[in-house]
Amino acid sequence: MSFYIYTLAAGIIALLFSAWAAFSTLKKPEGTEKMKEISMAIRAGSKAYLNRQLKTIVVFGIILAIIFFFIKNGPQLDVAFATGAVASYLTAYIGMNVAVRANVRTAKSAEKGTEEAFRTAVIGGSVTGFAAVGFGLIGISLLFIYLTVSNVAILIGFGFGASLISLFARVGGGIYTKAADVGADLVGKTELGLPEDDPRNPAVIADNVGDNVGDCAGMGADVFESYAVTLVAALLIAAGIAKSGHLFSYPLMIAAVGIVASLFSMFFMRARRGNAIRALYAGILSAVVISAILDLVLTYVMKMPLTDYVAVLSGLVLAILIFWITDYYTGNESKPVVKIATAAKGGAGTNVIMGLAVGLRSTWMPVIIVVAAILVSYGVTQSVYGIGIAAVGMLSLAATILTIDSFGPITDNAGGIAEMSGLPSNVRKVTDKLDALGNTTKATTKGYAIGGAALSATALFVAFAQAVGLPVLNVLNPLVTAGIFIGALLPFIFSSFLMEAVGHAATKMVEEVRHQVKTIKGLMQGKAKPDYARAVDIATVNALKSLVVPEVVAILTPIAVGLILGKAALGGLLVGMIPSSFVLALFMANAGGAMDNAKKYIESGNFGGKGSDAHKAAIVGDTLGDPLKDTAGPSLNSMIKVVSTISILLAPIFITYALL
Repeated sequence: MSFYIYTLAAGIIALLFSAWAAFSTLKKPEGTEKMKEISMAIRAGSKAYLNRQLKTIVVFGIILAIIFFFIKNGPQLDVAFATGAVASYLTAYIGMNVAVRANVRTAKSAEKGTEEAFRTAVIGGSVTGFAAVGFGLIGISLLFIYLTVSNVAILIGFGFGASLISLFARVGGGIYTKAADVGADLVGKTELGLPEDDPRNPAVIADNVGDNVGDCAGMGADVFESYAVTLVAALLIAAGIAKSGHLFSYPLMIAAVGIVASLFSMFFMRARRGNAIRALYAGILSAVVISAILDLVLTYVMKMPLTDYVAVLSGLVLAILIFWITDYYTGNESKPVVKIATAAKGGAGTNVIMGLAVGLRSTWMPVIIVVAAILVSYGVTQSVYGIGIAAVGMLSLAATILTIDSFGPITDNAGGIAEMSGLPSNVRKVTDKLDALGNTTKATTKGYAIGGAALSATALFVAFAQAVGLPVLNVLNPLVTAGIFIGALLPFIFSSFLMEAVGHAATKMVEEVRHQVKTIKGLMQGKAKPDYARAVDIATVNALKSLVVPEVVAILTPIAVGLILGKAALGGLLVGMIPSSFVLALFMANAGGAMDNAKKYIESGNFGGKGSDAHKAAIVGDTLGDPLKDTAGPSLNSMIKVVSTISILLAPIFITYALL
C-alpha cells in the first residue's frame, strides 16, 4: 500500500501548483477601469450560469443517489458518486473562475508583447489543468485506500459522478456558448457589419461568457471525467485479472508520472521571440517525451513486464498524433482550411459543402491510429489490461492538454476586452494573434478529448463485460444485434436535441439583438450601451431548459435496454455506441473547427477580407460549424462515458431483473 503515498503526493503537488498559478495570475495588473468593467461583466455572467446550473445538477444527483442506495454496497457507492461529482464540479468552477480573471490580465500583459501575454494566459490556463489531475488522483487514491481491493468495483461510482457533471457542463455550456455566438454573428456581422467583439453588439458579453462556460468549465469537466473513468476502468480490469499486486498500483503511478511530466512541460511553454505556436508544441512534445522516459524508469523499478511499458507508450504516441492530425485539418492556413475558404468564393452553399467534406474525411486518420493503439496494446500484453493502461498513458497528459485548452478562452476573452476597451493597435495585434492561436488549440484539444473518450470507453466496455460475465459477445444473437443498432443510433438522436436547442436559443438571441438595435436610441452611434445582461439571461435560461431532455436520453437509454433486453443487448448497445459516437464526434468537431478557421483566414485579408462576399459566405459556414464543434461534437464524449459507467454501475440489477 506504500505506493499510495506517492500517488497522493503527486495529486497534492498538482493542487499546490494550481494554487500557485492562480495566485501568480491574480497578482498581475488588470488594466484600465473600462477593462475591469468588461471583465467583471463576463465574470458575473459566467458565475451566475454555473450557480444556476448547479441547482439542476443537485436535483439529478439526489435522485440518482437514492436509486444507488438500494443496490449492492449502496452507501459506499453514494460516497464514491458524491466524491466524483464534487471533484469534477470543483475542477470546472475553480478553473473557470481563474480564467475569467486571467482574460483582462492577458489583455493588459499584451502591452509588453506576445511573450508576456502568452505566459499570462498559459499560467492562467494551467489552473484548470492541474486542478483536474490533482482532484482526480487524490480522490481515487483515497477511495482505493478506504475501499480496499476486495470491493474496488465501487470506484465506478466515482467515475459516474464525474461523468454526470461532465454531461451537464458540456451540454449546457455548449448550448449557451453557441446560442450567444451564433446570435451575435448573424446580426452583428452579417446584418450590421460590426467587427468581432464590437461593444455595440448586445450579445457580445454573452458570447464571451460562453467561451468560459463552454470551453473552460465544460472542457475541464470533460477531461477530468476521461481522466477519472480511465483510471477506474484500468483498476476494474486489474480486479478482474488479479486480487492484489502491481496491476493495481501501475496505472495510478503512471498518472502520478504524468503530473511530474506536465510540471516540467510548463518550462517549455514560453513564446520566445513571439513564436507562440512553437511554444505550445514544445509543451505537449516535452510532456510526451518526459512521460515516456519516466514511465520506462517506473516500469523497471516496479518490475513490470516491458510489454506493459509498450502499451503505455502507445497511448502517449496516440496523444501527440491526434493533436497533430487535428491541427492539420483545422489549423490556421492548413490546406483543408484554405480549401474551405477558397470554396467560399462561390457562396455559402459551396463553403458549407466543402466544410462538411473536410469534416467527413478528417475521421479516417484518428480512427486508424486509435485502432492501432488498441491492437498494439493488446497484442504486446496479450491482455485487455494492456488497453486499460494505454488509455491511462494517453490521459496521463491531461494537465498539459487542459492548460493548452484553457489558453483558448482566456485569449479569446482578452481579444474581446482589448476591442471593447479601445486599446491601441499594437496591443490588439498581439491579442488577435493569440486569439487565432487559441482558436486552433481549442480544436486540437477537442480532438484529444474525443480520442481519449474512445480509448477510455473501450476500457470501460472491457470492465462492463467482466462485470456482467460476458467473455464473448455473440453478434449473431438477435438481442445483441438489436443492441448494436440502438447504440449506433443513440449519438444521432442525442446530437439532434443539442443542435435543435442551439437553433432555438440562437433564434431568441437574434430576436433580442435586433430588438435592442431598433429600440435603444444611439446604440449604433456608440452613444448608448446595450443591455448585455438581458442577452446573458436569454442564453442562460434557454441552455438550462434545453439540457434536460438529452441528459435524460443518455441516462435512461442504457437502463431501459438493460432492464428490457438484458445484459447481452446492453453489451451490443455499447459496441454500437462507442465507434458511432467517436466517428460522429470527430466529424462534427473537425468540420466546425475547419469552417471557423476558414472564416478567420478570409478575415486576415484573403479573398477580399472582411465584408467581402466570400467573408459573408464563410460566416454562414461558421454559423453551421459552431454548434457542431462546440456543442454536439464535444458533448458526445460525455455521453459515451455516462452510458458506459451507468451500464457497469447497474449491472447487478440488469443481471437479476432483466425481462429477457
